[in-house]
Parts: sequence; structure tokens; C-alpha cells
Amino acid sequence: MTAKNRPLDRDTSSLGAAGGRMTDDMLRAPAEVKYAEELDWLESVDDGPKPFSWRLSPRMVRLFVLGSQRSDGLDREIAQKWFGDRTFVERSIVTLASDRGLLLIGDPGTGKSWLAELLAAAISRDSTLVVQGTAGTTEDHIKYSWNVSMVIARGQSRESMIPSPIMTAMERGVIGRFEELTRATSDVQDALISILSEKYVSVPELDDDAIVFAKPGFSIIATANSRDRGVNDLSSALKRRFNFVRIPVVTNKRSEAEIVRFRTEELLRRHQIELDVPPTLLDILLQSFADLRAAAASATSDDEKLESALSTAEQIGVLEDAILHSNFFGDRILRAETLAGSLVSSLARRSPEDLAILNKYWHGVVEPRSKQDGDPWPAFLDGGRQAIATLS
Repeated sequence: MTAKNRPLDRDTSSLGAAGGRMTDDMLRAPAEVKYAEELDWLESVDDGPKPFSWRLSPRMVRLFVLGSQRSDGLDREIAQKWFGDRTFVERSIVTLASDRGLLLIGDPGTGKSWLAELLAAAISRDSTLVVQGTAGTTEDHIKYSWNVSMVIARGQSRESMIPSPIMTAMERGVIGRFEELTRATSDVQDALISILSEKYVSVPELDDDAIVFAKPGFSIIATANSRDRGVNDLSSALKRRFNFVRIPVVTNKRSEAEIVRFRTEELLRRHQIELDVPPTLLDILLQSFADLRAAAASATSDDEKLESALSTAEQIGVLEDAILHSNFFGDRILRAETLAGSLVSSLARRSPEDLAILNKYWHGVVEPRSKQDGDPWPAFLDGGRQAIATLS
């Protein structure tokens, strides 16, 4: 980590009133900026007990993530931001109020990272203290490194040390995040064990002030992809330092429709696009993914399954592609054939395996359904056939 990438030791609540303006200058604003006004209001009316240095009480953290209900007795409505079982959120909050780390594990696209970001934003008002786990992640990324020019000029000192996002979280007593933990090597995972166990980091290069202690309120939210088993399996020692919360794939059509609709509205606002998404096309998208998931579940080999995880996030990606294509290259009306083309293009990652699976689905399911149900299935059928023929 270089000095240029050194985490800013700042209180993002100062962005409060300016948050709305600042989001215009950000490709993707973090949750604490995007929802700054809402977080400020929740903090102003929050009279519940707060663990450690938390900005909101556990009850208000849950409200921020899951949205308010009439029974909560608030003077304003708080929008739901994460769609899933409330018990997952409550257990996550309880874990973070303890001295254990939180590990969110599940298939790709189940909203693990988004939930981690929302929790960090509500608890600490800073969700940006993140380490991304990869094969290239080193101990420096979770502990500290050095500003080489300052070391040459003045020697090693706390001023010339560059703390990692995790160490910054320790020093401030806030939430640090570790994305894709199983992608990191065993050496990095082992270094994390001492941080979670001892709650301090030793700096042997320094004679004085050689230990950085974690302040109350520090914890780590890690995420792991359940499909990454065998990449870098977690040791039993590291597992004991985490409470596991497994986030399942959303299979309830109503919940999935709410998620897709929520993300689509955000997309339209961000791009300032005025385009209606017909409910019938949203139903077709949901039904297509449900059909393809059912086919994957009954498949006897990997060659008979799409490489795609068929997650809710991928549904959102398909719809986003179709909306942008309609806005920039169409007549600003989302049509069934455009949606079909985006679905095929997004899911056909292997050739010829994925194309063969999609072709079988189009002939065996979409074609009969277009004859039985009528519009807009015939246009969806034609758009998919054309896309498959183009890619074949």
C-alpha cells in the first residue's frame, strides 16, 4: 500500500448535509454518503443503548438495513435496503456487538457485500475500510507498510507507517471489512487470527509505541463465496474467531422482484433515465431465471448447467443491460426482444456449452409458453433466437 492509497482518518458524518451533492461526483457513493441524511435523522431520534462507539443502537441499525414498519412508531419512513430474512440481520448485529468477527458466506450475488456495507455504515458511518482478498493480498494489506521516502529521510516511526484499512479500523474502534476471505492465502488468514484473538498488532520495527491496540467497537465483517471451497479453505483456528451467517440464494419470487425493482429504480435515477419497466417483462425475467435454476438443479453434470450462478445480482445485470441498450440504441422503450438478447448475451459465457443449454431452454420452454400465454412471450422468443444464432 502506498501513501497515496492510505485510508483517510475521517468522520464521514461531516458529509451529512453535503452528501446529496457529493454523490454527483462519485460513480458509486458509499452507503454512509448515499444515506447520510437518513442516518443523521436516525441518530437524532435514537435513544436506545449503543455498544461501544456505535453511532446507532442495534435496533436502529436493523431499521436502517431492513426498513421501518408502522409498528416502529417513527415519524418518517425508512426504506428497506437489504432484502432477506430479518434473523440474518439480527444475528449479524448481535455478533458485531460481541468480541467475535462476522463472516457472511453464500453464493455469488446473494447480497453479502451490500449487507456488510450497510452494517458498517450504520454502526461506524464509514464502510470504506475494506481489504479485498485476492491471491496477491499480503500481510501488509491487513497490518501496515512503510512510506519509503519518509523512512529514508527520518527513519521508521509511527509517522512513516502506513496503516492498513484493518489497522485504521482498530485505531478508531470501528468496523473493518475483508472481502472474499477465502481468496486470500493461508499466510494472510493466519495473520488475521492474531488480530481477531489478541485485538492488537505488534510493530517490531519500532522501539517505542510498538503496539497498536484495538479500541472498543472494533470488529471485522468478512465475506466468503461458498463456491470458492478448496481455493484457500479457512483453518479451524480462524473459523473459531468468526460467527458464520449463511446468506441463501433468494428463491421467493416476491422477494426477488422487490430486490430487482429496488436496484432498477436506483439505476434509472443514477443514469437519469426515464424509462418504464413493464411488470410483464419483469415477470418474464423472474420466470426465466426460475426455469433455468430448476434445470440446473436437475442436471446430472456440470456440462448441463450454465456457468452462471443465476443469482439475483445477475438478474439485475441482465435488466440493467437491457435498459441501457434500450435507452442508448433503441426507442427508449424496454421491449421483450431486447430483454431476451441481454439475457442470452449475459448468460452465454461458454461456447458451445452455455449456448446449447439456452437453445434447449428456448425451444423446450419459451416456445411452448409463447404459444400458450401470448404477448410478450413471442417477442421474447424471437429476440432470444436471434441472439443465440448471432453468438453461435
